[in-house]
Amino acid sequence: MNVEKFYYDNETPKLFAYATVFWGVIALLVGLIVAFDIYNPSWSLGIPYLTFGRIRPLHTNAAIFAFVGNAIFAGVYYSLQRISKARMFSDVLSKINFWGWQLIIIAAAITLPLGITTSKEYAELEWPIDIAIAVVWVAFGINMIGTLVKRREKHIYVAAWFYIATFVTVAVLHIGNSIELPVSFWKSYPVYAGVQDALVQWWYGHNAVAFFLTTPFLGLMYYFLPKAANRPIFSYRLSILHFWSLIFIYIWAGPHHLLYTALPNWAQSLGTVFSIMLWMPSWGGMFNGLFTLRGAWDRVRDDPILKFMVVAVTAYGMSTFEGPMLALKNVNALAHYTDWIPAHVHVGTLGWNGFMTFGMLYWMLPKLFRTNLYSKKLANAHFWIGTLGIVMWVIPMWWAGITQSLMWKEFTEIGLLKYPNFLETVLQIVPMYVIRSIGGTLYFTGLLILVYNLYKTVRVGSFEKNEAVEAPPRDKTKEVLKWGMIHRYLESKAILFTMLTLFAILIGGFVEVVPTYLIKSNIPTIESVKPYTPLELQGRDIYIREACNSCHSQMVRPFRSEVERYGEYSKAGEFVYDHPFLWGSKRTGPDLHRVGGKYANMWHYLHFQDPNQMSPGSLMPRYTWLLEWDIDVESTPAKISAMRTLGVPYPEGYEDQCIADLEAQAQEISEDLLDSGILTEPNKDVIALIAYLQRLGTDIKANKSDETQK
Repeated sequence: MNVEKFYYDNETPKLFAYATVFWGVIALLVGLIVAFDIYNPSWSLGIPYLTFGRIRPLHTNAAIFAFVGNAIFAGVYYSLQRISKARMFSDVLSKINFWGWQLIIIAAAITLPLGITTSKEYAELEWPIDIAIAVVWVAFGINMIGTLVKRREKHIYVAAWFYIATFVTVAVLHIGNSIELPVSFWKSYPVYAGVQDALVQWWYGHNAVAFFLTTPFLGLMYYFLPKAANRPIFSYRLSILHFWSLIFIYIWAGPHHLLYTALPNWAQSLGTVFSIMLWMPSWGGMFNGLFTLRGAWDRVRDDPILKFMVVAVTAYGMSTFEGPMLALKNVNALAHYTDWIPAHVHVGTLGWNGFMTFGMLYWMLPKLFRTNLYSKKLANAHFWIGTLGIVMWVIPMWWAGITQSLMWKEFTEIGLLKYPNFLETVLQIVPMYVIRSIGGTLYFTGLLILVYNLYKTVRVGSFEKNEAVEAPPRDKTKEVLKWGMIHRYLESKAILFTMLTLFAILIGGFVEVVPTYLIKSNIPTIESVKPYTPLELQGRDIYIREACNSCHSQMVRPFRSEVERYGEYSKAGEFVYDHPFLWGSKRTGPDLHRVGGKYANMWHYLHFQDPNQMSPGSLMPRYTWLLEWDIDVESTPAKISAMRTLGVPYPEGYEDQCIADLEAQAQEISEDLLDSGILTEPNKDVIALIAYLQRLGTDIKANKSDETQK
């Protein structure tokens, strides 16, 4: 038989594997600091760059894009060559992918603690880094599709289907959600506002989980699990059903993050319906993975790699059952804004992504270095310590979430809130936070065991940068399109397969997002809602810089308990000038949408100086630098101009007047503080932030007559 000799590129997967381990240690270490910081704010040492608000997005971005992202690339670059029987399309693109991704991670690690952020969940990085992400991601996609085009195997294996879906969907999501208007090199405003921004963000946010944390790992599961078990995948037909139903349904589910908010009801209901439907294809993938091990369960008891993979797939099944259940409105009413949601997320990240990554590394690196794993006993120890860590992380947070929600909603016999002071509900769950930090420490300990085990494995191995391989050329006979064999035909057409995948994922986004722009009745306007003053706009940007939305929501839902606690429920028309929206996703502190006028300026000042002065036992850190740092007054005209470009009705030429208006309003607040015995200059950040907080929720009266349809 005629065969061709070629070489696999082992250098790129090796580098990505090393980066996975390195950034995994960093991401989990920062996560540990966050876990301790949340119940002991003194850990930040009064340093603005170490507060919970600033390092939480550092942890999430490091975990998702540095740790998991590098694991995805390591697995794809290793497996794609072998299922295609071809070297990667371009060594240059491989290098651009690796080094470009590492530079992006470093840029994120620098900018996020500095408060350079868009505030949007999983999309906090500012516009120059967003552009770099798009460039590197396209380089990866070209490299992957080019490899599939030149493959020697006639049919594209199932793992590559999920790699293709990952590439096209993440590209669409990232570009769509990152359309921003730059104000300066490190500051931008999204083109979307309020309800529209929320919908686009959670179309991105939910599907970043779907197509960055799920579909590529399903591809890795379809390759590495059969390899580790030395058995074929359970069902080819189930793979087809799993793939197409999953990618079509997943993209519709984003609105379930916005139930009971100001999002139109039709969009909320659509998100709920598709979220529940999502359970079926998700479990189809889980069963396909677990049933692959039929007849091999004796090996699972002895093989730590299979242990990691089995628990990973099981965690995938658990999280994809819990997700649709949380999308039910009655369950969501109990769980949203509580610690139940981080518990749900971490079943997936620690169990599904983490354990699948560990199993892949334990299997792949010995293969790259042509040796055996240094110690199965250490790998087993890692497995059990890591599993215990997950249990001690997740269960206390489930308990904390239910405790929070029930306390928020409880009334006395005479109809008053039983716990009107929000801080009571926070202090009640501190023991759960302590247990969670212990669980995180265990999980991190397991990772350190992996580092040592892999280090010793690599030391005794022999790495081959370019692995010589022989394979017959691809059969050039054309695949005939036959009924019942349609998918086999598609598997022979890489470009057609990619285009159909793109079409499948675009439908849901188009149906959900476009009507919120074209149908004005989705967002009723309110005559009394006006743009922010220049000082309030600067205060809002300080609020974003300090990531206050990590702990405080700005969305009063139409529940009796929330209206009693906070005030009139939030209306869609109140957010039309909010670039970006700041509805939040978790309440470690109370909702702030109706905080305007609730407290005196003096209260806010003292609260930033030392929260315990006003709220004894508060878990909020001191923000003393706000009392010392100056407002960036000179940036105000550019911000006003950018907002007008985005449709905010500031008068033409207002740039010439805005600084004077800012200084006048700041002087009023400074004088009011002086009357209360507090001497502070009017040009300090705290003045702007107080102005913004005092504005929140004051544009409308607490009755429906203020809403005017236009």
